[in-house]
Amino acid sequence: FGPADFSALRLGPDEFSQEVKTAAIVQWYAEGRISQSKASEMLGISRAEFLDELYRRKVPACQVDIEELREEVRDM
Repeated sequence: FGPADFSALRLGPDEFSQEVKTAAIVQWYAEGRISQSKASEMLGISRAEFLDELYRRKVPACQVDIEELREEVRDM
């Protein structure tokens, strides 16, 4: 990426780097590869701030499929 690439995104190099990191971690969370607490730890933010980030990016905070939910209800 050159300077024009950052300006097209309206981000400086440091902001771009943080955006890429955040996007990757949110994606890993959405794929179920990491937990909310691990994601927030990796980003250096609170879990509440991570939930805000998920909301901002329109990513569901709950990553449980229907079968997992049924098992949890059965185990109650």
